Amino acid sequence: MDYEQMLQRALAQVPQREGSGERFELPKAFLEKAGRRTILVNLDEICQALRREQDHFIKFLLKELATKGEATGGRLFVLGVFSSEQINRKIELYVKTYVICPECGRPDTKLLREEKVYFLKCEACGARHPVV
Repeated sequence: MDYEQMLQRALAQVPQREGSGERFELPKAFLEKAGRRTILVNLDEICQALRREQDHFIKFLLKELATKGEATGGRLFVLGVFSSEQINRKIELYVKTYVICPECGRPDTKLLREEKVYFLKCEACGARHPVV
């Protein structure tokens, strides 16, 4: 066997990667409808993937949807009927505002609160930005 044949054979044995190849993948909302309520089933998974406090995420989501809701048992019960597209757009907006660093574009950030202002501190590049 020559080198090219061995290389082709080795590449054929390498498993294919699944996913987009990105280290950070935006979580998608899984919803259930219950009458006039929408239930966000995977609230815990979303908050863990974003590395943010559940209370902050819920407050943002309810404000953006202009409705009331409550979290119980890892689920968010929202008053009103919303589509998964609507909820996923709000999650994307949250990620752009409170997760992704405006300097380097990485998700390696912490949300710090000093007095009445939130700051986005990037662990990758060290940048610090106030967020509204």
